[in-house]
Amino acid sequence: MAGEDDILERARSVFPGGVNSPIRARVRPRPLVIDRGEGPYLHTVDGRRLVDYILGYGPLILGHVHPSVAEAILKQVSRGWLHGSLGELEVLLAEKILGHVMPGGMVRFVNSGTEATLTALRLARGVTGRRLIVKFGGSYHGSNDYTLVEEGEGGPRPTSLGVVPECTRLTIVAPFNDVDRARLVFEERGEDIAGVILEPVMANHGLIPAERAFLQELRKLTREHGALLVFDEVVTGFRLALGGAREFYGVEPDIVVLGKVVGGGLPIGAVVAPRDIMEHLAPSGRVFNAGTFNANPLTMAAGLATLEALEQGALEKANRFAEELERGLGGIISERGLEWSVQRLSSMLQLYFSPRPPKTPGGGMGAFNEMAYGLLHERMLARGILVPPSQREVWFTSSAHYDHGDALLSETLRAFAESLGG
Repeated sequence: MAGEDDILERARSVFPGGVNSPIRARVRPRPLVIDRGEGPYLHTVDGRRLVDYILGYGPLILGHVHPSVAEAILKQVSRGWLHGSLGELEVLLAEKILGHVMPGGMVRFVNSGTEATLTALRLARGVTGRRLIVKFGGSYHGSNDYTLVEEGEGGPRPTSLGVVPECTRLTIVAPFNDVDRARLVFEERGEDIAGVILEPVMANHGLIPAERAFLQELRKLTREHGALLVFDEVVTGFRLALGGAREFYGVEPDIVVLGKVVGGGLPIGAVVAPRDIMEHLAPSGRVFNAGTFNANPLTMAAGLATLEALEQGALEKANRFAEELERGLGGIISERGLEWSVQRLSSMLQLYFSPRPPKTPGGGMGAFNEMAYGLLHERMLARGILVPPSQREVWFTSSAHYDHGDALLSETLRAFAESLGG
C-alpha cells in the first residue's frame, strides 16, 4: 500500500480539496488516510491506531466491522448485490423499522439522507398542494436546495453558490425552540405552508435538543393549518431511542426521515409515513421518486443485522458508555475549574465552552468556539483519540466502545486531560 503522503498528494490532484466531503478536510493537521476499521478503532495507513468517536459521522452504532453485520453482508454478496427488483430483505427491514417508528405506516427506501429529505418535502407539497416549507436556523437537512437556506438581512439567503433565489422564496427560516415565532409564522403564512421540517434533536450544529413544548406546539400548529410535520432523524434515528423522537418526546410526526444507522454503515435514506400519505408516492400516486439503487440488497442486509443487534442490547451498551464518558469529561472539567459543559443524549454528546449547554444554535455566550475546539481536536488526535474536527458535529459512541471497557474510557479521559494542558 502507498504511504500517507503519497495518497494525500494524489487525492489533491483528483478531488476538490483532496476529499469527497468537506468535513474530512477539517481534520487537523491534515486529512486522515484510513487503512481499516476494527471495533471502536480506526487504523491509518501509516500504522496509527485511533479510538474513533466519529464512527462515520453516526451510522456505526455497533462499531467497525461488527461480526453479525459483516456476516450478513458477505452472505448477501454471494447471492448478488444488485437485482433491480423486490427482495425479502427490504420487506423485513421495513417491517422492523415500522414496528418501532410508525406502526401501520409505510416506507420508501432511497440512498442518502439528502435524497430522503428531498423526497419528504416533495411528498409534503404533493399531499397538501402547497408551496412553502418551514425550517429552523442552524439546522441541516442534507445537500438540498430548499434547505440550504438561512435567515439573513432582508430575508432568507442561500448558504451555497448555485442555490437560486427562487428556492429561498419557498423556504421560511424560523428560530429553533421559539414557540412565539412559530405561532407568528403560521398566523402570517399558514394557508401556504406545506410542511415543517426539523431535527427533533439538532445534531449538525452541536447537539441541541428541541424543548418538548416547542415540538408539541409545532404539532398543534401544523394540524390546525393542514401542514405536515416532518422529523429529520437521519442522525438521531435508532440512536435517540428505538422509536426515535416519537418515543423520546411523545410527539407524533406525519413523516419521519431516516438514514445512517438504518443502513448499518452502507448508503441509505428512508421516508416513513402513514399509509394515506405514502400512497401519494409513485407508483401508487403522482409524487415521483425512483432509484436504481433504492433498497440495495447489501444495505438491506446490513441494516437488518444492525437493528437486530440494537434490539438485543447493543443500544443500551452504546448509551451506557456515552454516559460514563460524559461523567468522566465532566469530572475533569470540574477539577480544572472550567466553565464548560457536556451535552449528552443517548449515545451522542458534544462539548461546549459555557457553563450550560445552549438551547439554540446562537444561544450560550461563548459556547461555540471553532478555533478552540479545533485545537482540542488536534491535541486529542495526537494522543490517539479521534473526535469530530468541528464543534458543529457530534461525538458518537458504540456498543464496541462499551465492550472494550474501562481501559478504553481511561485512555480517552487521559488524552482529554492532557490536551487541556496545565
